Formats: sequence, C-alpha cells, structure tokens
Amino acid sequence: MNEEIRPETVRVFIALSPPDDAKQELARELGPAYRAHPRMRWNRIEDWHITLAFLGEVPPAAIPVLRPPLADLAAARRPLTLALRGGGHFDERVLWSGIGGDLDELRLLAADVRAVVKECGIHFAERPLRPHLTLARARRDTPSCAVEAAAGLSGFTGRPWQTERLHLVASNFGRGPGPIRYRDVDAWSFDGEDRHAG
Repeated sequence: MNEEIRPETVRVFIALSPPDDAKQELARELGPAYRAHPRMRWNRIEDWHITLAFLGEVPPAAIPVLRPPLADLAAARRPLTLALRGGGHFDERVLWSGIGGDLDELRLLAADVRAVVKECGIHFAERPLRPHLTLARARRDTPSCAVEAAAGLSGFTGRPWQTERLHLVASNFGRGPGPIRYRDVDAWSFDGEDRHAG
C-alpha cells in the first residue's frame, strides 16, 4: 500500500465513517439541496467521515509508525452509538451535518487518538473537536447556498448506528484542481470491551 503514496509527504487524518445506510438516509434528505444547488462542490458520499485528528502533511515513514498503536487503541474500544443530526455551515460556505449520540465517548476517543499520535512523535496543529460530517462547499460567488442547504437539514434526525472501524485516511487536498479525494490507508475494528473504562 505504501508504494501508492506520493514520495514527498501524504496528507492524513484519523476518522470514523458512518455505515452506508446511514449515509444514504442523509443523501435522501439532501435531495432538494442537490437539485437547488448543483454548483456547490459536493463531497462524494463514500468520502463522508467524522474527523478525530487532522495530521496534515506527514512523511510516508510516519504511516507504519502509526499503525500498531492505532490498531491497539481500536481493539481496546467498544463501538460508539452515533447518529447524523441536523446541519449547519462554517463561514457561510462549508455545509455540514451534525452528530448526535455518545458525544462524551467520542470526545474521549478523539483525545486518545491525538495522544497516540503525539506519542509517535508526530507533531500536528490540534483543532478543537467539533463533531460533524462535511458535505459540500459553496463557491465563492454563491456563499448563500450552504446557508440555505443547512436550513433544509435543521429537522433531520438520522437513525442511530454503531461505529465499526477507526480509519487512517489519506487525502489529495491541495494536490491540484478537481474534487477532494480520500482513501483508506488502513482501518481497525472496534473489538468489544473498553479497557480504558474505569
């Protein structure tokens, strides 16, 4: 898998991904927004994710260092119960869906993920965790699109679902023109008992 990574650096983050049926449920709710705002840059549904830690550009050598401790962390955790809920926007341009459910446990998971990254000697700019799912970006000449689409999601409450895996994801953001693309570098199942509890 490493041979596919660009040799200089790779832009990576650690995330959760909703199951396909939960994403399809939200996509159906977004139908009117898709039709009303076709010029928005819509993220591909298969790329929807909840970022726990954004590491930015790291050398490819960092990837094998991260794998074992992230695998151990996932193995020590029970799945969380989450749901996609409502919507909003950042700076009137970035449309997102909110997250409901086990938010306290989600914050603890994110804190532990970030601690693992630091213990691996990888420095990154920590951002406060704001659990959300980025859906689209409005073009600079039509910023109101994200505001209007967010209003259309205000009453949305998706079905509860359980997190299945912890994902290490690479992105080609900033690699040139075209839509942002993501791919799993690796993913690890949440395997039952939470050894961090108590």
